[in-house]
Amino acid sequence: MMSDWTYEPAEDLNLVGRARACSLKRECDLPLTAGHLAWGAVTRAYFRIWHRLEVIGREHLPTEPPFVLIGNHASHLDALILSAPLPLTIRDRVFPLAAGDVFFEKTSTALFAMSLVNALPLWRRKCTPHALGELRQRLVGEPCGFILFPEGGRSRDGAMQPFKPGLGMLVAGVDVPVVPCHISGAFEALPADCRVPRPRKIVMKVGPAMRFGHLTNRREGWEQSARCCEDAVRELGGKNNAA
Repeated sequence: MMSDWTYEPAEDLNLVGRARACSLKRECDLPLTAGHLAWGAVTRAYFRIWHRLEVIGREHLPTEPPFVLIGNHASHLDALILSAPLPLTIRDRVFPLAAGDVFFEKTSTALFAMSLVNALPLWRRKCTPHALGELRQRLVGEPCGFILFPEGGRSRDGAMQPFKPGLGMLVAGVDVPVVPCHISGAFEALPADCRVPRPRKIVMKVGPAMRFGHLTNRREGWEQSARCCEDAVRELGGKNNAA
């Protein structure tokens, strides 16, 4: 017996250009899929050749959504680094959460972030509970994967900063694996004041997944999950991330 089939239009059906790029409900079509696959293959080769990317703990990387991949943030290379080892087959369902005021203010950068990186905007100065609620619902309902840097911005000296509780608003009370990662070498390769990446070796360490479904989706749950994630990333980084 065939089950009843229901036609449902895409969530971003009537959106075009920058409006579509900035939508948290954006869906992939054939051109976007081709762009994501091509970009994934190119960046994977780039990191292997130019930065000699080494992944330690690869067995902890997720192969299917839902999941949240988190790490320390010291370079514009970081989201590309965390994406590189993931299977190309899930690229359409993996969304780096990028700073809206950096990557989505201009149409050109917004289209780049959508077409190649598959990034979704997270507006740091006007990040509302409603927006985080939309992301949380998409994470478990679609399902999909998010790449997130809970420090809230790039380090200017390479040292890891405290995590913000916004991460907890995504994962507290939801049984979704949160995979901690630590990146070393990205700051030396492309610090904030540098435009062209230098050929520095980059090492990505991946730890076991954590789950926070037992926590309440309230401030205490947000703060506790953020602390646990920060501790896990710092532990992966060792002495280089001492507070």
